[in-house]
Amino acid sequence: MDMELIPAPLRADDRGRGGFVLDPSTTIAAAPGTGTTERWLRATLGAAFGLPLAPGPEDAPRAIVLRLDDSLAPEGYRLTTRPDEGVVLTGGSPAGVFWGAQTLRQLLGPEAFRRAPVGDAASHGFGATDIEDAPRFGWRGLMLDVARHFMPKDDVLRYLDLLAAHKLNVFHFHLSDDQGWRVEIKRHPRLTEVGAWRPRTKFGHRASELWDDMPHGGYYTQDDIREIVAYAAARHIRVVPEIDIPGHSQAAISAYPELGNTDVVDTAALGVWDDWGVTPNVLAPADHVLRFYEGVFEELLELFPAEVSPFVHVGGDECPKDQWKRSPAAQARIKELGLADEDELQSWFIRHFDTWLTERGRRLIGWDEILEGGLAPGAAVSSWRGYAGGIAAAEAGHDVVMCPEQQVYLDHRQHGGPDEPMPIGYVRTLEDVYRFEPVPPALGEEAARHVLGTQANVWSEVMQNRARVDYQVFPRLAAFAEVAWSALPAPDERDFAGFERRMNAHYARLDALGVGYRPPSGPLPWQKRPGILGRPIEGAPPNV
Repeated sequence: MDMELIPAPLRADDRGRGGFVLDPSTTIAAAPGTGTTERWLRATLGAAFGLPLAPGPEDAPRAIVLRLDDSLAPEGYRLTTRPDEGVVLTGGSPAGVFWGAQTLRQLLGPEAFRRAPVGDAASHGFGATDIEDAPRFGWRGLMLDVARHFMPKDDVLRYLDLLAAHKLNVFHFHLSDDQGWRVEIKRHPRLTEVGAWRPRTKFGHRASELWDDMPHGGYYTQDDIREIVAYAAARHIRVVPEIDIPGHSQAAISAYPELGNTDVVDTAALGVWDDWGVTPNVLAPADHVLRFYEGVFEELLELFPAEVSPFVHVGGDECPKDQWKRSPAAQARIKELGLADEDELQSWFIRHFDTWLTERGRRLIGWDEILEGGLAPGAAVSSWRGYAGGIAAAEAGHDVVMCPEQQVYLDHRQHGGPDEPMPIGYVRTLEDVYRFEPVPPALGEEAARHVLGTQANVWSEVMQNRARVDYQVFPRLAAFAEVAWSALPAPDERDFAGFERRMNAHYARLDALGVGYRPPSGPLPWQKRPGILGRPIEGAPPNV
């Protein structure tokens, strides 16, 4: 039975006659522990269809019954229709019940994705079915860069809803970079007073001659962050906050010049960066810098509690060592610590925070450059430069999230034609993403167990607003979600034609949600950005 579900479930059987009907008599019977799903169903389906979905007993006809059964996989679920036109949704955990509710919503048609009913009041439903499902990976993520272009709080909440609708359960929140600092830190107020704003912005790739002279910025207050985290937790989404150190830190240095390498550069003259790429201005490897960032992380740990955010991302990528090589203070620190070189100095910097976070019950994760110079035992790695870093980390016993730029950087263009707006990187079509395989075949069985999962990354240098983010992310995120959730065959054997057919139903859901995706036929007139320089790379991406 093809139910046009995305991501595809493990098993879905047509049980013949009967089915589920949602109408004004439908009630919800929620077992203890299923409250997040009960509240979500009432708020979401209740609004979409204008129905009360009142509490009721399990044996009521047309009831939605929510149950827990720990014999199922933790995020697994079973969705079964009853003879009385009700439905039973059983999860291996509260999260499993919630993912089953996402399937229930898809079965009810695109109207279930609206915020208010359209047309006359009517019954909605689907045929008798029995679905069993569970995810392939425990880490199914999206990284959103709000540092390059700020995304207002309501847009972040909307993206959490879009993740939930695709059964994605990790939101990697990139909160700081050279071009902006996006989270309020009470003990260091200049991080947002100064570091959250830049006077202008490069329009297009860094080689473009165009500038947007509108000042750009914004930040989340601590209560905004608490709201985002609570909203994510109610959708069984973990949030991984990222504060990038020791590179990608010019916004922080512009606010507090003493954080930079003051013995080789006039850091007081630095502003929040208005260009793209990699800046040479990095943090000084000094004790007062460690203390400063310990203060930052103390406040972050309070905002991102351990049950929602067991991992804290410290960046660690693209840290040029030129200033350290020229800095007498940095060279003295290398000598004092008995280190071999600047790579080991960066490793010392990262290890310090690994120890600090571990002592507070958290786990450090960083981009794969943190492998250079040696990695602390408990640290995990986001493998972005290709598969190689992830393979090396997994074989050394470290947990890994696979997010290779050549495959799942959604800022890369979706087509090779001239109409793609600000074209960046390799062509990664919907089919390319559908054939992405997070676990490289070269990885042995023991090492493969260290692959926590996968995430798609969305860097926002050429995405000034929500519409541009939507265009780059969708529909490819739907293909990625199936890769992360479903038990798919090897890449060459995947049924992309079948996925495309199911996408035809999914586009109607995205339309109802107001998602400005790239249509299969190409960009709409208002999605194009003619004449703005990108950085397209020709040919197939290397498998590195």
